[in-house]
Amino acid sequence: MFHRSVNAGKTGIDVRDGIVTLQGYAATYAQKDLSAEYTRDVERVKDVNNEMIVSKTSKSRVQVAGEKINDTSIAVRVRMALLLLCSTSALNTTLEAERGVVTLRGNAGNAAKKDLVTRLVIVINGVKSVKNQMTVR
Repeated sequence: MFHRSVNAGKTGIDVRDGIVTLQGYAATYAQKDLSAEYTRDVERVKDVNNEMIVSKTSKSRVQVAGEKINDTSIAVRVRMALLLLCSTSALNTTLEAERGVVTLRGNAGNAAKKDLVTRLVIVINGVKSVKNQMTVR
């Protein structure tokens, strides 16, 4: 999975008339926000009530045994994450990864989408920081 921080097993989901309520625990605020954003991208979801609680005890990044983290693998993960998130234009976003620092360029539909991309990328394993130089249009 590209987003180790999103764990469906720890998220309670209730759906009524197209309105989804998320409950449970998130390791970070980024996980909480990404869970809601992924849910919004599901067909026929009208709105999302995100009642997830951010746990203050789990902030470490997990690395799979034998997994090699380098700039190429980071760039691939970032590209795949952007492709999977329907509300971002991954094909029109350029990215560079150097020593774990990811620089993003391109266009974002609004400031919220630009911020979402930053939050999406920063939680990817191996990413140390994000320079989001996307232009809001």
